[in-house]
Amino acid sequence: MRRRPLVIVFARVPQLGRVKTRLARGIGALAALGFYRQTLMTILRRLARDRRWDLEIAATPDRLAAGSWRRPAGIVVRAQGQGDLGRRMLRALRGAGRRPCAIVGCDVPDLDAAAVADALRRLARSDVVLGPSGDGGFWLIGWRGVAPGLRLLDGVRWSTAHARADTLARLTGKRVELARELDDVDESDDLARLQLRRWL
Repeated sequence: MRRRPLVIVFARVPQLGRVKTRLARGIGALAALGFYRQTLMTILRRLARDRRWDLEIAATPDRLAAGSWRRPAGIVVRAQGQGDLGRRMLRALRGAGRRPCAIVGCDVPDLDAAAVADALRRLARSDVVLGPSGDGGFWLIGWRGVAPGLRLLDGVRWSTAHARADTLARLTGKRVELARELDDVDESDDLARLQLRRWL
């Protein structure tokens, strides 16, 4: 019997002054924490209801991962471990074994089950799927089969406009497909655009 795909939400344990620091420069640390908590909980609830995949959280910092921070009950939480974002993501992908696995961010307000299902469908015909964001990064990375060694994504310029291009350059030889574009919220201008779009 084939096991269901695994979807992993990469999250930072909500702490004042420790999450969405670039956003906090524009709206304040307390408002940034509130945005982060609300967006994280909304995404977890949306994805946890869907039975097409198993859902886990990979949390950082490791010492707080299994603590009593607020999240929906019944979702397995694991520590992300050490290293930069690339090594932490590849470690999580490798932990899924041979079943398809997708990692998603938790600062993407429009992320829902339909977007994840679309990415997993694309993964069925490719080796890797990236969900692009408008700032040059990506909100999802999906891998079919056992992920490679932890050094594959070394040198990617994370949290910059080059992150997706750098990642694609390191996936030479893999069949890569792009999922739909969704925007994450890193700075106050991103939040303002999101609010304007929803108001219109």
